[in-house]
Order: sequence, then structure tokens, then C-alpha cells
Amino acid sequence: MSQEPAKASVPPPAAATTAPAAGDGIRSMQTSSLFRTFNFELYAKPNKYMMAFGVIAFSGCIGYLSWMKATHKKNNLYTALDENEELVLREKKSRWS
Repeated sequence: MSQEPAKASVPPPAAATTAPAAGDGIRSMQTSSLFRTFNFELYAKPNKYMMAFGVIAFSGCIGYLSWMKATHKKNNLYTALDENEELVLREKKSRWS
């Protein structure tokens, strides 16, 4: 019985034979590894879960700052320096009354 060696089919390199697909953008260009390292966001695929987390976190921060400002305005508070040069919250007082 003679066994014939199995023929290994080697596919051609994808980048050399195929044209860039629509939507590949800069990923289809040949660049250096230094460029890809410093411009990682150009090559990473979008992650919708991280984007949603970022939008929620950013919105929460903006909401908190807005709430703090509204609370200070409602209570007529302002930030002032006391005798020890420390920041303190004081209530606004009219000089006319």
C-alpha cells in the first residue's frame, strides 16, 4: 500500500489579492506598527457596550454638576474665603436690609 502525501492547500494572503472592502477605511492601508500603536482608535472595532457605559457615565456627571448648581442657587449660597484662607459656603445677604 502506498500512501500519497496529502496536498496542503495554502490560501493566498488576503491583503495582497483582494481589494479593500467598503467600510474598512484606514485599516486597509499598509501602515507601521508605531502608527497603529499611537492611533489605536482608528483600528479598534466599535464596542457598543462601552459606548453606552461612557454616555451614561458622562450624562450622570453632567446631571450631578447641574443638580449641585441648582441647589446652590435655590439656597442662595456662594463660595467665599474665610480668615484662614479656606473655601466656605455662605448664604447671600442683602446689604440693603
